[in-house]
Amino acid sequence: MSSLAGRTALVTGGGTGLGAAISRHLHAQGVRVVVAGRRSDPLQRLADELGNGIRAEVCHVADPDSVADLGDRLRGEQVSILINNAGIAGPVAPLTEIDPNAWDEVFATNVRGTFLMCRAFLPAMIERGSGDIINLASVSGKRPLIRRTPYCASKMAVIGLTATLAFEVGPYGVRVNTLSPGPVEGERMHRNFRLEAERTSTTYEVARDAFVSRSALGRMITEDEVGEAVVAMLGMPGMSGADVDLSAGMVA
Repeated sequence: MSSLAGRTALVTGGGTGLGAAISRHLHAQGVRVVVAGRRSDPLQRLADELGNGIRAEVCHVADPDSVADLGDRLRGEQVSILINNAGIAGPVAPLTEIDPNAWDEVFATNVRGTFLMCRAFLPAMIERGSGDIINLASVSGKRPLIRRTPYCASKMAVIGLTATLAFEVGPYGVRVNTLSPGPVEGERMHRNFRLEAERTSTTYEVARDAFVSRSALGRMITEDEVGEAVVAMLGMPGMSGADVDLSAGMVA
């Protein structure tokens, strides 16, 4: 049996994409998973897919009242793993053209949401003397991504939050780490390649090849690789305050 079996994990943004992949991999290890997100339908579909050991809860991570309500509803659960995956991409535009409200929306979800979730679920971990938090950042917090300043800045903020929090709660037996994925294979990136091909009057294949050539492995990563990385990180008891790059060598 996995050493994770029997623990309870809370995964934000858990209904689709990376959150769903992470939830599937944790569930396969015998972890009881609470998937949280703003939309009930994808959460319930994942819960129906995985069956026993999955609980779906609606929560807006940027809203303190919504996070507090989630904490109340989960009072009977011993959440010992918190995966802060919820995030939004935000606007694609030069900084001088970005509306301040759009900037604030990105930071509200990506940074404030991570802060609020940690604030809500850390006290019980500290009291028990153990726990794991993994915050999802991005390689885009560590390299230029033109016309994406709100997203890049928010992900670098998550990395800084994690490093500092690890030292605050490490003495209580709680580990806090960052996982920074690179571009993930899927419809979102395929759409980006189509748009880039249109913008540069080239082909989809040329746009894709130009992008993936920036990585050491010449490819993107998969959602399943992110799920596997979360499981691997949870299996490393000496890791805390780390920022794990998972980008096929996009950042080296």
